[in-house]
Amino acid sequence: MARSRIAQPWRYPLKICIVSDSHDHREPLAAAIAEAKALGAQLILHCGDLVAPSTLHAIVGFGLPIHMIHGNNTGDLYYLSKWAQDPKNRLHYHGQDASLVLAERRIFMVHYPHYAKAMALTGDFDLVCNGHEHRAVIERIRNIRGGETLRIDPGSVAGVSAATTYVFGDLQTLEFEIRPVPGFEKNNQ
Repeated sequence: MARSRIAQPWRYPLKICIVSDSHDHREPLAAAIAEAKALGAQLILHCGDLVAPSTLHAIVGFGLPIHMIHGNNTGDLYYLSKWAQDPKNRLHYHGQDASLVLAERRIFMVHYPHYAKAMALTGDFDLVCNGHEHRAVIERIRNIRGGETLRIDPGSVAGVSAATTYVFGDLQTLEFEIRPVPGFEKNNQ
């Protein structure tokens, strides 16, 4: 007897928090994750430049799964890999880039915007996330398949040479918003 597949959206993380370029700044990273979790985030995507893996101590206590890649400021990759081996940390470290399926959405993560834009053009992904620019961007890129791919750069959660921002959104609707990091708004002026 064949079983019909019934969609169970509650089984998949639908609301996510996207951060990047934390550069060892624990407090704004934790503030962004705390607010996103209060808004209903079920998962974190970190698009690189965490730098010191010890920075993760500020957010692992939130109990959310974390998918992350490294950026151009790699820090201690050995320790980061060791951290990812401990299941209680809920850290999925993917290396330079990541191709994921979450909530039935195809997602690609990479630190560099030129690489992200190229991957968005392929039409192979619903969402492509990157960091590095330290400037929050949400844009739709027309791809070679005639559709559109959403590209998101959450900006620098640490406010390095930019406003302190992160992105919160819904994978089901693909609606996302750039949000200031609470408590660090003075950095945004």
